[in-house]
Amino acid sequence: MGLALVASAFWSAGLAAQAPQDSVLRRQQRTIDSLAAAVRALQLRLDSLSRPPAADTSGGLDVLRAAALAAAGSDTAELSQVGSRVGGRSQSLANPEISVTGDVRAGFNSPGPQTQPFIPREFEVGFQSALDPFSVAKVFISYSDGGVDLEEGYAYWTGLPGHFRVDFGKFRQQMGELNRWHLHALPEDDYPLVLQRYFGDEGLSATGVSVYWPLPFSGRAGTFEWTGQVTRGDNTTLFADGRRPSYLSQLSGFWQFSRSTFGQLSVSGIYGTNPDTSLTTVVGALAARFTWRPPEQAKYKEFTIRSEVYSFRRQIAGAGPTKLGGYVDATWKLGSRYIVGVRGDWVEPPAPLTGHEWQVVPTLMLWESEFVYLRAQWTHHSDALSNTTDRLGVQVVWAMGPHKHELF
Repeated sequence: MGLALVASAFWSAGLAAQAPQDSVLRRQQRTIDSLAAAVRALQLRLDSLSRPPAADTSGGLDVLRAAALAAAGSDTAELSQVGSRVGGRSQSLANPEISVTGDVRAGFNSPGPQTQPFIPREFEVGFQSALDPFSVAKVFISYSDGGVDLEEGYAYWTGLPGHFRVDFGKFRQQMGELNRWHLHALPEDDYPLVLQRYFGDEGLSATGVSVYWPLPFSGRAGTFEWTGQVTRGDNTTLFADGRRPSYLSQLSGFWQFSRSTFGQLSVSGIYGTNPDTSLTTVVGALAARFTWRPPEQAKYKEFTIRSEVYSFRRQIAGAGPTKLGGYVDATWKLGSRYIVGVRGDWVEPPAPLTGHEWQVVPTLMLWESEFVYLRAQWTHHSDALSNTTDRLGVQVVWAMGPHKHELF
């Protein structure tokens, strides 16, 4: 009920708002990506034109070249060095940008025993490159205790007619808000319980095609965008490792209430089947976020509250209950380096489990720099049988390369 009132407030206030900051930043980033790709392509073209042409067998071109070098006061050795430098730059531009993120943790459980006090949670290597003026590729490979995994690997095209963007490959899916974020970028050290129970410990990702479309109208009534995805429905929890296509749709709205406050609201749904097990799964999500960030003090002050509510229905031969779950998450920036937060989770696990589980997760983060942050977190968890556990954890995340702590 509280979430519905928040969503209603967002919608009413949005009628008098201007274009949202988040949506504008997304479009600007996509424009910058396209311009960067165009510059690289032009540089490669310039490098190719700078290479010495093949010798003229008639001798006329050699005579002209020698005369030009004499007039410029240059010699052949200097020209050769310039050509070498140009070629080196061309080779560097052809290489992808490489970033590495490390996520290491220490945890102490009550009740014990302390079987894994230190965990190399994840090491992620990211490769990004503009392939040409029209497309960009991103690949993220992660290593954890479970082995090596392709977290994401896709190419996307921007600047298409109607401002469409098309992604093709493996990607984290646009379900709610936090599912799209990488693990090291989350407000806490793990995904909310509702995402873990309904999509798996690592959230929802799949291989397929994604289409993004910023709706061609915006203004005082808000700015809107739509995402549609068709992927292979092989998620274990949702589709029992099926191979049929699954279909996802999300409609998002953004509102700028003032220079310092903005909000967003999204509705998402995913549908898929597995005929081998007579399984049909439908999941719906309603996500809302409100942020206060004074433009002149954005480095020191920020308050964000977000929430997601999920409806999960997995039926076998047309029979199966509907389960509910969600979370509320709030973060407050105390200064340029300290952020405090708290998240509350509540979820009904999928059948055949019954009951519900919940947890409370307060955090304190030290943002040392854009390269390093540290987080202390306490988790109080109660499972479906009302058994409670407590965990005190410390997380250290560091990054190197051009892309620091990217959300996705």
